[in-house]
Amino acid sequence: MTLRPWIALMLAAAASLAQADAVDTLREFVRDVKSGQASFTQTVVSTDGARKKTSSGQFEFARPNRFRFTYTKPFEQLIVADGQKVWIFDTDLNQASSRAIGQALGATPAALLAGGSLDAEFALAPLPARDGLDWALATPKAKDGPFQSMRVGFRGKELAAVEITDSFGQVSRLQFTQYQANTPVVAERFRFVPPFGADVIEQ
Repeated sequence: MTLRPWIALMLAAAASLAQADAVDTLREFVRDVKSGQASFTQTVVSTDGARKKTSSGQFEFARPNRFRFTYTKPFEQLIVADGQKVWIFDTDLNQASSRAIGQALGATPAALLAGGSLDAEFALAPLPARDGLDWALATPKAKDGPFQSMRVGFRGKELAAVEITDSFGQVSRLQFTQYQANTPVVAERFRFVPPFGADVIEQ
């Protein structure tokens, strides 16, 4: 009987350590993983939880500030950051828009996944393990950004999921599969040239 409180304390300490490790893993991910690629499925849930939109595609990145989201389902869309600008191309509309990367990123999920800064832009905290993943919470220090918080889930050292709550309370969930860390990504993948005849909007 007298051992039970100690066992409970040991289990609580182990859980606390695992949560703290998720923050360390996130810091290691930003520090040590210089490039990577994965398949992703994104689910956007409305604020009332009644509506869901699902899309999927490929994600590639190379630090600092170069990434590529290639959406293939349910429609084609491309988001490319070349280190200077962020381009969004809608295939159906044949329309491309761009913004300077400093204006487009800031304290955003893309900046955390592909940027070089972490503690300067985000407050970090551990979360309880869930769905077989260890989770870290990243909250932007700037209060006027486009999202409230981001939860990053790791399976061991492997990036497995990201959950983003925007400023309106809408939740976007990205689940990554076939993740490869520090795999070479051809520089050309982060170069975007608007197709001939496309409408181009530069902000």
